[in-house]
Amino acid sequence: MGDFRLKVFQSVAKNLSFTKASQELFISQPAITKHVQELETAYQTRLFDRQGSKISLTESGKLLLEHCERILEDYKRLEYEMHLLHNEYTGELKLGASTTIAQYVLPAMLGGFIGKFPEVSLSLMNGNSREIEVALQEHRIDLGLVEGVFRLPNLKYTTFLEDELVAVIRTNSKLPVGEEITPEELLDLPLVLRERGSGTLDVFERALQQHNIKLSSLKVLMYLGSTESIKLFLEHTDSLGIVSVRSIGRELYSGQLRVVEIKSMPMQREFSFAQPQGQESGLAQVFMQFAIHHNHKL
Repeated sequence: MGDFRLKVFQSVAKNLSFTKASQELFISQPAITKHVQELETAYQTRLFDRQGSKISLTESGKLLLEHCERILEDYKRLEYEMHLLHNEYTGELKLGASTTIAQYVLPAMLGGFIGKFPEVSLSLMNGNSREIEVALQEHRIDLGLVEGVFRLPNLKYTTFLEDELVAVIRTNSKLPVGEEITPEELLDLPLVLRERGSGTLDVFERALQQHNIKLSSLKVLMYLGSTESIKLFLEHTDSLGIVSVRSIGRELYSGQLRVVEIKSMPMQREFSFAQPQGQESGLAQVFMQFAIHHNHKL
């Protein structure tokens, strides 16, 4: 339900590209252009300024986008609540999850949710925690699942799972590292860490600060974009990585990696749902309740 032209306009406005909107909505570019032209005819105004291959929103376009986001959100809420009258859950739910959560927490959860709510159309965006929070603020997703310690004031966070970061090294590493090291010994060890903006790096940096150690003083060989990349890097180098304990079960079991305890430096964190304040989606609430119940059973 709802005016599809508004959805097309929103996609073009967010991407500032007719081509990207076409790819996102799986319709032809001429169809995208036709829908936008119909809106411009209806409101007797230009919605985009075209300068060569680039486009930008006109003042009219900015005004329409502001109303468009509220209208489309109201359509989604209406569809959800109307079906809820008949105990039916249907509609579209756009999720965004940080890399660690998407790889190691969500797969089993998503399988169970789809089985219980087959009429709900799910999509998943993957990125680091900061990227997911930006997507929430830009209304590109309905619900974020993020890690880390930093919180944005215009988002509402709800904890759903506890996690712990650990230091790991390949079992046959030539580094002179025993089962335990001090935080100060990190200064002399080659490290491989997650990229800036990741919740994993946020937590590690906060733990270092408790011992008056700056990230810039460490010997960081590489900043990588995923935990899988870190694990593969560790297999081929003599270095120490910082990863979620949830991500290394297979490697510990097979003996590829071993955990090195950092004395007096706990690195606990929370996985949290994130939503725009006061704009909670009905289907997002359903997913949150399902996820919390699912994790309590584990």
